[in-house]
Amino acid sequence: MILNAFLKSAGHSSSEELYDLIKRDDPSIGQATIYRTMKLLVDAGLARSVDFGDGIVRYEQKLGHEHHDHLICEQCGIHVEVVDSVIEELQEDLAKRHGFRLYRHKMVLYGLCAECSSE
Repeated sequence: MILNAFLKSAGHSSSEELYDLIKRDDPSIGQATIYRTMKLLVDAGLARSVDFGDGIVRYEQKLGHEHHDHLICEQCGIHVEVVDSVIEELQEDLAKRHGFRLYRHKMVLYGLCAECSSE
């Protein structure tokens, strides 16, 4: 039930948001079960945890989804998923110059969105 709710959720879901969805159908499932299950999904490579800098861990689907980075507005919290091959090449080149072989990475850029920066 937890896996189905996660797979049906769009975007980035927190454990609390998944709990709110699931308890409507099955109030016997506890919040701790949601936390443990999401950790298992991350460990299994089905989910990725994302921190947008607001203290809430969110999860996004990993399996079958293209790698992307994030832009986060520190004022309103809006987030934008970014896919940029030039940035990916630069990250690979940077790692090679320092003798690293990358297995995974994530990039999150924080700032103000166009709407918040015009206020």
